[in-house]
Amino acid sequence: MIGQTRDGDVVTLELQRPERRNALNSALCVALREGIEDAVAGDARVIVITGQGSSFCAGADLSGDAFASDFPETLNTLLQTIQNVPIPVIAAVNGPAVGAGTQLAIASDLRVVADGGYFEIPSTRLGIAVNNWTIKRLSSLAGGSVARTILLGGERLHAEQAHHSGLANKRGGADVAQRWAQSITELAPLALRHLKLVFNDDGAHDEPKPEQWEAFGAAWKSEDVLEARRARNEKRPPKFLGK
Repeated sequence: MIGQTRDGDVVTLELQRPERRNALNSALCVALREGIEDAVAGDARVIVITGQGSSFCAGADLSGDAFASDFPETLNTLLQTIQNVPIPVIAAVNGPAVGAGTQLAIASDLRVVADGGYFEIPSTRLGIAVNNWTIKRLSSLAGGSVARTILLGGERLHAEQAHHSGLANKRGGADVAQRWAQSITELAPLALRHLKLVFNDDGAHDEPKPEQWEAFGAAWKSEDVLEARRARNEKRPPKFLGK
């Protein structure tokens, strides 16, 4: 489920569910988190995360346990682990990064995006709300206008656009990410740790206001969420009523 290779002080972790386009379920989230923790325990200096096949990560596995009661917490623990480890994490976005795949990429410290890669968060087509962290983190990295295009406009951000906005730090495949990672291993680790702590102190973890919590919960408990699932199963566009 997770491939792990090491080249000097760089550990590459590969999501290996190509038959599901590397969509996340609880087991994959746990395996990736444990791979990250093992890399840190093994004194790795940089971690690269990428996907097997043509996709980086197709988001939450809607055919699996994505709506299981513990999945949001399991995913959140993974994202927090990526942010909290004291070494840089590079997302080598080799293909589509959808929903939770975009969250995985923006939790990382740096992003290298290949041709054919794109970012998308289709929450409004699923009738669900995304958490404050996702909105603020995406705004911090790509700018408020781009974040609104992705979230409010429901549009994809392709590799060239992502690079232009700054969401993608570099263009290229996993090889580019790994070469960059190798160069970063030559930098001072304590200084890198300090930079990571400051960059991640961007307000994305601030407690939501009461009205934001209320709106978040209303979306998740709505009839629109059920309608989105029915529409998906029936292979038709959903008809949202805002109820």
